[in-house]
Amino acid sequence: QVQLVESGGGLVQPGGSLRLSCAASVSIRSFNRMAWYRQAPGKQRDLVAAITSDGSTTYADSVKGRFTISRDSAKNTVYLQMSSLKPEDTAVYYCNVIFGGAGNNCWGQGTQVTVSS
Repeated sequence: QVQLVESGGGLVQPGGSLRLSCAASVSIRSFNRMAWYRQAPGKQRDLVAAITSDGSTTYADSVKGRFTISRDSAKNTVYLQMSSLKPEDTAVYYCNVIFGGAGNNCWGQGTQVTVSS
């Protein structure tokens, strides 16, 4: 069974940086896609960034040029490097993976990111 553990969240000032990590319990080479979503209070959960098995990346317009998704297969970990953070980036960030021919879905527990002075 796939388990995902996020880390790296915290409180940061506007303009600052954070790097989120999502460690998987199995080889990430088996995943079709790994992604980060975020959910602010009272809002829906939205896609932030994704990386597919062939290395293609996708970003939400609101984070393009500021966030970078990457992966380390040796560590079975996907990262989200966040720079030039804004208060509107405040949310719980969730790791998500899709795997298998049936498009199985798995979520991490989430990590809080708060951007505030």
